[in-house]
Amino acid sequence: MDDEVVAALDAEQGALARMVAPLDRSGMLAGSRCEGWTVADVLVHLAQTNEFAAASVGGRFSEAVEAGPDVTGVGNVDEWAAAALEAERAQDPLDARSRWEAGAAAQIAAFEQCDAAARVPWVVGEMAARTLASTRLSETWIHSCDIAAALGITPEPTGRLWHIARLAHRTIPYAFMLAEAEPAGDVAFRLEAPDGSRWSFGDVTNAATVITGPALQLCEVAGQRADAGDTDLRGEGPDAARTLELVRTFA
Repeated sequence: MDDEVVAALDAEQGALARMVAPLDRSGMLAGSRCEGWTVADVLVHLAQTNEFAAASVGGRFSEAVEAGPDVTGVGNVDEWAAAALEAERAQDPLDARSRWEAGAAAQIAAFEQCDAAARVPWVVGEMAARTLASTRLSETWIHSCDIAAALGITPEPTGRLWHIARLAHRTIPYAFMLAEAEPAGDVAFRLEAPDGSRWSFGDVTNAATVITGPALQLCEVAGQRADAGDTDLRGEGPDAARTLELVRTFA
C-alpha cells in the first residue's frame, strides 16, 4: 500500500518510540491517562492490536484470534481490551516496550505489502485496508497522548490529525447506527488545522449539520478523551448535539 495514511501511521509510531525510548522500569510503570493502566500496559495493549492488524492484512486474522488471549464471554470492545491485557500483562515492563516495537514494525510492513482497497477482517467486520490503517493511526495517537500525560508531556498536534478527523467524519453513520439512531441529514466538518489552515469534510455548504472548531479537539472528542461541552467545538443543524455525543474513531 503506497498511501499517505501508512506514512502517517509510521510517523506516529516513530514519535511514540522516541517518547518511550529513554524510560527505565520506573518510568514504564508510571500511571497513564488510561485509568488503572501503566505506560507498559498501554504499550502491551497497542502491541496486541498491532499484531492483530498485521495478521488481518496478512490473511491470518482468524488464526491470530484463535491463538490470542481467551476473552470468551466479554461483552464489548473496552472489556475485551481489559481482559486481553490482563491475560498478557508484561511481568517486566521493559518487555512491553520491546513487544510494542516489534508489533509496530510488523504492522507497517504488513500494510506496505497490502492493496489499500483490499477488504480485511477486523473487530466490527470487514473494512478496506486503508480504513484499518486509519483506525490504527487513531488508536496510536490516542494512546501516545495517554502515555505523554504520564510523562508530563504535551505533544504538538500535527497534520496527521487530518486522517483521524476524516475517519471520524466517515464513521458518523456507524456511530449513529450503534446508538440505534438515524441522522436527519448529511453532516459535515469545517475544522481548524494545527497549522491554522482549514480542513473540510463533507459538503459544508449544503449539509444539514455542520460541526466547526479545532481539529485537535474534534479528534480528542472522537477518541473519548474530551467532552465536547468542554471544547470550542460548535455545531449547527438538527444533528449537531447528537453528532458531538456519538462521534468516534473506534469500534
